Amino acid sequence: NVTAQLFGPEARGTLAAFGDFNSDKQTDLFVLRGGNELVIFLADQKEPYFKPRVKLPMKSLGVTITSVVPGDYDGDSQMDVLLTTQAPSHGKDELSVFIFWGHNQTLDLNHKTILNKTFHDEPLVMDFNGDLIPDVFGVTSDSSKLQILLGGNLSWHPALETQSKMYIPHSHAFIDLNNDFTADLFLTTSPNSKTIQFETWVNKDGNFSKVGKSKEMPSGAKVVGQSVFADFDGDGQSEHLLPVCEDETCQRSAIYLTKLGLDQWIPVLQDFRNKDTVWGFVPYQNDKSSTEISFPITLHIGDYNMDGYPDALAILKNTSGSNQQAFLLENVPCNNVSCKSVRRMFKVFWELSDLNQIKDAVVATFFDIYEDGILDIIVLSKGYSNKDFAIHTLKNNFEADAYFVKVIVLSGLCSNDCPRKITPFGVNQPGPYIMYTTVDANGYLKNGSAGQLSQSAHYALQLPYNVLGLGRSANFLDHLYVGIPRPLGEKSIRKQEWTAIIPNSQLIVIPYPHNVPRSWSAKLYLTPSNIVLLTAIALIGVCVFILAIIGILHWQEKKADDREKRQEAHRFHFDAM
Repeated sequence: NVTAQLFGPEARGTLAAFGDFNSDKQTDLFVLRGGNELVIFLADQKEPYFKPRVKLPMKSLGVTITSVVPGDYDGDSQMDVLLTTQAPSHGKDELSVFIFWGHNQTLDLNHKTILNKTFHDEPLVMDFNGDLIPDVFGVTSDSSKLQILLGGNLSWHPALETQSKMYIPHSHAFIDLNNDFTADLFLTTSPNSKTIQFETWVNKDGNFSKVGKSKEMPSGAKVVGQSVFADFDGDGQSEHLLPVCEDETCQRSAIYLTKLGLDQWIPVLQDFRNKDTVWGFVPYQNDKSSTEISFPITLHIGDYNMDGYPDALAILKNTSGSNQQAFLLENVPCNNVSCKSVRRMFKVFWELSDLNQIKDAVVATFFDIYEDGILDIIVLSKGYSNKDFAIHTLKNNFEADAYFVKVIVLSGLCSNDCPRKITPFGVNQPGPYIMYTTVDANGYLKNGSAGQLSQSAHYALQLPYNVLGLGRSANFLDHLYVGIPRPLGEKSIRKQEWTAIIPNSQLIVIPYPHNVPRSWSAKLYLTPSNIVLLTAIALIGVCVFILAIIGILHWQEKKADDREKRQEAHRFHFDAM
């Protein structure tokens, strides 16, 4: 537990988002305090490593902040911050949206835009028109139709021709589901209060069109959590993971998997029993009156052991008691019949002592604290005060020297000619898709893929970068592909490939200009692993050893020379006599 080193005495609030606010290539934390203040903790080189430098108090506006989505909404390559807020006079289904414009790495209460429509639910931030400026997508209060607010000129447009009613709390996603490297749109809809359906709208030449009929939720599911997407079985295609409860009180929980083109739900975790205790998910409390934040059932995805198969964090509660804590779900090879077709399943890690010590946990997510490519854990728990959660950070001390590649795709709106010489690192770009192919230690082909910032609502807490685990093979990455969204009518896929990427490196991709992928540039930053250090120590040790031997031999040679010289001198004198 390294909370004190990271935050000092400031470890309280609700972690709401991640993003590099001051463009220093280090991810900062966006934290809500007291319900009406946004505090940005900027990463620093000295302890405490996160300091509350930027504050935005909204108390004077009399609103409660419900979500934070950092991004560059006007295309000036500086990070802006979108907040959704709820006024005490309105219900939970009327959210106002503020966009605070970033200027020289500060935020100003007066320098903002308030959108003239309110939303029924937290919006999804995505890139609808493929211009790499984030857009705001959701159902507004003035119509039941989906609307999109385009970033840049902030104009409203009708989004999709659909009759479906959106489910609240939604878990829409903007991610490639059909392997063409162009982000598609996934919607959670609700034809009536009892059922939930899932729609996939595939991006065809920049236009979203619905594929097939809506997918029903798993039969027998009574409570449905948030959909998340991860390349669960390491085949290069994103799978849809869904946590559910099979009764109203979550006595029986499960996680199911499906993907585009698969018509069934495959259970990847059903065993929530630890010794004599049964654990289960914590259902979402959506009552209008409560002031306490309730979090939907959410899996937070990350590959903590870098084996190339994404793991997850979940909040579970003891079904027979009141204890509620965070657990790590490890992605392991499947050992029963029901998950045979995906070859992988989740296994709950019951015995993680540091995680088990945090009682009343409400959110747990992955975050690379030390920017070393190893994912650590942040947990929020009740008990700091009635308005604020306590923040705990756990360092990942997983020892196996596995390899990774960390990729972040920027907006590519400018490259070396950015206005006011700003490096556009902090832009939190939704929609790019990343995939690698390499050969593992046994000589088999290995794939892995991930979408960048596919979800933004209801504390999705996604990172602005992707860490892809490569397992124990230290081979170069044969191919790394990056694709970005494309605008309406553009036929060719915007995708570029890089070859022979060194493992344990961070790749920053600048897709500039957007429509000429071969001109895109990638900056490579290396993160030395322990093996590099050990190799260097071994090399220096060998050199010192050889130098010592050379020194000793040289010294002996010199002594022998001296002796010979003295004998020579003697002999000369005798001859003279």
